[in-house]
Amino acid sequence: MKYDVIIIGGGPAGYTAAEAAGKAGLSVLLFEKQSLGGVCLNEGCIPTKTLLYSAKIYDYARHASKYAVTVSEASFDLPKIIARKAKVVRKLVLGVKSKLTSSNVTIITGQGTIINKNTVQCNGETYECDNLILCTGSETFVPPIPGVDQISYWTHRDALDNKELPSSLVIVGGGVIGMEFASFFNSLGVEVTVIEMLDEILGGMDKELSALLRADYSKRGIRFLLSTKVTAFEKTEQGTNISFENSEGTGILLAEKLLMSVGRRPVTEGFGLENLSLERTERRCIKVDEHMQSSVEGVYVCGDLTGCSLLAHTAVREAEVAVHHILGKQDKMSYRAIPGVVYTNPEIAGVGQTEESLLAAGTIYKTIKLPMAFSGRFVAENEGVNGMCKILVGDDDTILGVHVYGNPASEIITIAVMAVELRLKAEEWKHIVFPHPTVGEIFREAL
Repeated sequence: MKYDVIIIGGGPAGYTAAEAAGKAGLSVLLFEKQSLGGVCLNEGCIPTKTLLYSAKIYDYARHASKYAVTVSEASFDLPKIIARKAKVVRKLVLGVKSKLTSSNVTIITGQGTIINKNTVQCNGETYECDNLILCTGSETFVPPIPGVDQISYWTHRDALDNKELPSSLVIVGGGVIGMEFASFFNSLGVEVTVIEMLDEILGGMDKELSALLRADYSKRGIRFLLSTKVTAFEKTEQGTNISFENSEGTGILLAEKLLMSVGRRPVTEGFGLENLSLERTERRCIKVDEHMQSSVEGVYVCGDLTGCSLLAHTAVREAEVAVHHILGKQDKMSYRAIPGVVYTNPEIAGVGQTEESLLAAGTIYKTIKLPMAFSGRFVAENEGVNGMCKILVGDDDTILGVHVYGNPASEIITIAVMAVELRLKAEEWKHIVFPHPTVGEIFREAL
């Protein structure tokens, strides 16, 4: 049988494309070599947020007295936290499978291998298609630091399934994944150290707000080594010796457990990509146009393989654009307002330009900053803490970027996403009626 669309990869990009194409009446075949949902659903976005919510509830219980509520001897059960995480993942994976099945998508478990742009093989069978969508995702990158092949270490996958707390944990990498795990283990009482090569955590996020998050976690006991390079690992009976160097000299840390979290890279091997001769970007990712079509007609690339934005919500939108182009609909991908969120406690979220990116581009702008305490709802729900809202406005009054530090930043940032994507003027945004009392009112208060 010849399919209208064959999709390789069943993560957010793959299953979104499959459902959209199936609902539109196209014949769709989806290959997934492991589990539907990809990294995001099985070992990324969803499981980490499940663990972090348990840690947040534990934090609230321990500090309930701030809200005039007494909770005696708050405790947690790590194996049960991990079990609940697995239950949530199973439920959502079944939900994805149900949606695809109801959209008449054929699902094959196995590695689809590209023969040419119209032919894919899997498990000894050959399948034909008119359009091919590549959604192979990304994988953990482990740098070739001397000694790394002689030690045992965690990746995010190992940390998600661990049922015993270490006494100490060193996290190499202070990006989003590293900070979320730092938050989780710190809440549960583990001694955490974060080593980051850059001069601030959360590269790409607003530096000022990232520094506020770091300062808060420093007060909670997390040790940060910034502008620090790991030079070697050595296995010991007590754990792992981590050698490092920075402007102050050299040093060695002993960690019972080590979490490698320096980033991810697109999966480009193992599925016959070399048989397509696609045009690459400077970073060796696949180059696509505004419709997510590659340099080869009929071959589309969505998600991490493009290297544009390694985020699940970006992948979902890219998949929609690709399917719309196959269907002949007018649509194109915009990266103007891709939100970034860090699900620590408190959260940090941002969209659009940062001060750093605007300065680098030489763009004229003004900064509006307001403490989160100017939101009545925030004050009611966040006793004894504060946060920051920052809005970046161009010289023509256009909203260029918005950044929030404080709960629930992940939920209210969508309001700002729309303002940035639609290029609203500050005055236009201010005229919109916000419900009261909500934390989202902080944007209108700032303006």
